[in-house]
Amino acid sequence: MAEVPVPPVKGEDVLVRVKAAGICHSDAHYRAGRSSVHPLPLTLGHEVAGLVEEVGPNALGVRRGDRICVHYLATCGRCPRCVQGIEQFCQTGAMIGKHRDGGYAEFMLMPARSLFQLPDEIPFEIGAIMMCSSATALHALRKARFKPGESVAVFGLGGLGISAVQLARALGAGEVFGIDIKPAKLALAKKFGIVAIDATQVDPVREISRLTNGQGVDVTLELIGLPLTMRQAVLSLGIHGRAALAGITQKSVEVYPYQEILNKEAEIIGVSDHLARELPTLIELVREGKLDLSFAVTRTIGLDVAAVNGALDELETFGDAVRVVIIP
Repeated sequence: MAEVPVPPVKGEDVLVRVKAAGICHSDAHYRAGRSSVHPLPLTLGHEVAGLVEEVGPNALGVRRGDRICVHYLATCGRCPRCVQGIEQFCQTGAMIGKHRDGGYAEFMLMPARSLFQLPDEIPFEIGAIMMCSSATALHALRKARFKPGESVAVFGLGGLGISAVQLARALGAGEVFGIDIKPAKLALAKKFGIVAIDATQVDPVREISRLTNGQGVDVTLELIGLPLTMRQAVLSLGIHGRAALAGITQKSVEVYPYQEILNKEAEIIGVSDHLARELPTLIELVREGKLDLSFAVTRTIGLDVAAVNGALDELETFGDAVRVVIIP
């Protein structure tokens, strides 16, 4: 814990009073040094919702007191990639909590273009977590070119997975399978009408094959970041199946192209976070109740070093908590 100056508000910037900041598995990776974080020291936190505290002279679209949720990137808004709507590849883009100070704080600074209005019906803690886990789940389904009626298997039923199974249902999926090793997460996922598969009891690939009469599924989402589950996601595909990989790992994944990819004309698709233009759709799904994230926040904590590190420790060991949220 440290006292730092409140940053000055200039140009298009907006000062945000943080009301909720989610603790994401990515934060545990950053804390452990598995993904480059700079400059140090740095405040973590990329799932943020709050109130507009102060508005820069050139900031458009927001006013002091607005309830907002924060897109994870501060971008230029002008380069070809930003103009194309693929701002996660902006050459000057900076991720909060990784390349610039994030939301484990009382205040943070962001460009106005990175802020989205949060409806009164959505609590701040829900607004925070949907900015990463839910948004990335939606982006993964879109990257996989998911279509209504298709079958989906979700590997990992944490914050991302609970959003993913609900989004798949809301967007018209056929059968939805959820795979995990934690009984509490499997029980929670069952409430959303999916087929839950306990990977400690059965081989998920064989079980999906059995349940689909040997056909496999159309789309798999890998949200854990383990070579084992990435391989299982590929092996569970049917003909023309698409495996969208969103979990983070630095280890290699073994794939046999002829049998596992070429013969099925299957695809492996990388998922890099999510896009700002997807957020209005996501916010509306939550506002309408089609995506229920009340189950996803398993507890809230204060802005306390021991509590925050304890939550990150749980994520390192794949604990039962779906999402822990800091309320400063």
